[in-house]
Amino acid sequence: MNAFGKRGGMTGGSGARPSFGVARPMKGGAAGTAEPIGQAEDVPAPFEGPGVVGGDAMDRLNSRMNASGERAEGKAEGFEASVHRIKEQVLPRLLERVDPEAAATLGKDELAEEFRPIIGEVLAELKITLNRREQFALEKVLVDELLGLGPLEELLADPAVSDIMVNGPDQTFVERKGKLEIAQIQFRDEEHLFQIAQRIVNKVGRRVDQTTPLADARLADGSRVNVIIPPLSLRGTAISIRKFSEKPITLDMMRGFGSMSEKMATVLKIAGAARMNIIISGGTGSGKTTMLNALSKMIDPGERVITIEDAAELRLQQPHWLPLETRPPNLEGQGAITIRDLVINALRMRPDRIILGEIRGQECFDLLAAMNTGHDGSMATLHSNSPRECLARMENMVMMGDIKIPKEAISRQIADSVDIIVQVKRLRDGSRRTTNVTEVIGMEGEVIVTQELFKFEYLDETADGKIIGEYRSMGLRPYTLEKAKQFGFDQPYLEACL
Repeated sequence: MNAFGKRGGMTGGSGARPSFGVARPMKGGAAGTAEPIGQAEDVPAPFEGPGVVGGDAMDRLNSRMNASGERAEGKAEGFEASVHRIKEQVLPRLLERVDPEAAATLGKDELAEEFRPIIGEVLAELKITLNRREQFALEKVLVDELLGLGPLEELLADPAVSDIMVNGPDQTFVERKGKLEIAQIQFRDEEHLFQIAQRIVNKVGRRVDQTTPLADARLADGSRVNVIIPPLSLRGTAISIRKFSEKPITLDMMRGFGSMSEKMATVLKIAGAARMNIIISGGTGSGKTTMLNALSKMIDPGERVITIEDAAELRLQQPHWLPLETRPPNLEGQGAITIRDLVINALRMRPDRIILGEIRGQECFDLLAAMNTGHDGSMATLHSNSPRECLARMENMVMMGDIKIPKEAISRQIADSVDIIVQVKRLRDGSRRTTNVTEVIGMEGEVIVTQELFKFEYLDETADGKIIGEYRSMGLRPYTLEKAKQFGFDQPYLEACL
């Protein structure tokens, strides 16, 4: 009898053959034989950088046009492939000996200790001999399979990976340093991938099935997850994971990364501390949430901050912070709590600042009302390509609601509420830059008037595709200087802008 209360030994007699085929001895056990995660040898790089050495722009266009259109598939090679093959033979026999309820009560390390002798028994029955390194790797993948997220665990543990995109069981891409590359992991089949998707969403009380084929969720570390399943996804279950840095990123760190200049960092610090209303605008994956987290560091620790999101991913660094999260409808289509419901409720919770993870619809009107009625310093993110387009999108989102007010009144409320728009962008070399810091001044007729304080200007490109640019101050006296003066920051704010 082992620790799980089931008797060891084979169920079908000592002479039974393994159900997954004949096991072969592992090869490439020495360190350094594992292939690095990247492109498979016969798969062309899916995304060529713009600055490829040895060819001009037209050569790159021709090579892209002539490239094979076959779908790239990630396949484990060498050491990883050997462990994967043996795992497929060991796993079903291991499950016969394990009490799932007892296993669920143990942590990963405890489970690995319990598994060690059982795995030894199974390997002996299969006549497979492993060295210490191979057995340790096998234990890890088996524990990941039973308690973790299977093949995704190694990608989640890699600090260089910022995005994971699973396009069905045979293809997974990752983003490293702003560039996409294929990952050499593979799921057993569609059912295996779907089980992992279910495991992710169930942990946050959500579900994904035929009636609700879309789901937003988060992992234990705060990473954002989106799941979409067939029939909406034609290649099988698709999982998109946006990872977040374990170490909180500050404005000084972003300046060190080259995401902004020193003067821009100073202005944004003062804007956050002086309770200016800030909208962070940008495209998908441009770093809006990272910027919002960095700005939140400047909030006074004595202020009560309420954050509202669809799937909680903000990680503010303040002691008095209350995160709220929306709720999807139940099976009968009832009980949904929207962002707008939470914004209205948050106004009754005595907040000093309200922070929205993202504005998508009519909740924009309620946020503007909050900004204009004693909740200075509120912030939000929004999808748009420029500060001017950001203002237009906010007007459109207010008009999406059932509030019947003239467009001019909407524009005036936006002009009175928003102080600064921060535009962030992911450039084609993978770098994320703060491209504009723009003030909203007021109204002139029916048009919202803005003035640009800082701008990133493209200058050139290196041979390896890195973009060279310059952060330029427009040399204008900031309109929001009066707000900075109320907090004693008027002199450094003016010096940083001029």
